[in-house]
Amino acid sequence: MPVVKTKNAIKDLEEGLVLEVQATDKGSKADLTAWASSVGHQYLGTVEEADVLYHYIRKGSNEPKVEKAFGQNISLEELESRDGLILDVREAAEYAFGHIEGAKSIPMGELESRMQELDKDEEIYVICRTGNRSDLAAQLLADNGFKNVYNVLSGMNEWNGKTTKDF
Repeated sequence: MPVVKTKNAIKDLEEGLVLEVQATDKGSKADLTAWASSVGHQYLGTVEEADVLYHYIRKGSNEPKVEKAFGQNISLEELESRDGLILDVREAAEYAFGHIEGAKSIPMGELESRMQELDKDEEIYVICRTGNRSDLAAQLLADNGFKNVYNVLSGMNEWNGKTTKDF
């Protein structure tokens, strides 16, 4: 929800002004950073006080920049019949409470620094809760030379298959 609410709030700001976004979701840092970069805003940083994250985003050009969606998508049904690596980019706590058996966990906020753990030639199926973070993660991987990357739609929210928990 922080990205959706931020999109709505930033529309009314003038170029160059800074928006403060307050969130309690630890995953909001990775989500807002990736979103801001993909639409031309500048993510300035986060201050954490108690359980609240204060994010600061400077509005970019008033020229609308179209959010690009990753072109290679597959459905949850298609995923079940494919071989390859399932990369779960949700936060560690989300992953622990239920993930597809055999999936590799690399939270979106860590993906850029942990790409060397992945094989650039392997088929990689990127999944998150809804398909938004995984879309950004798939773009990031493709931009860094990964050839066979797919965004899994509509994410773990709609997954009806078996899950594993790690507590």
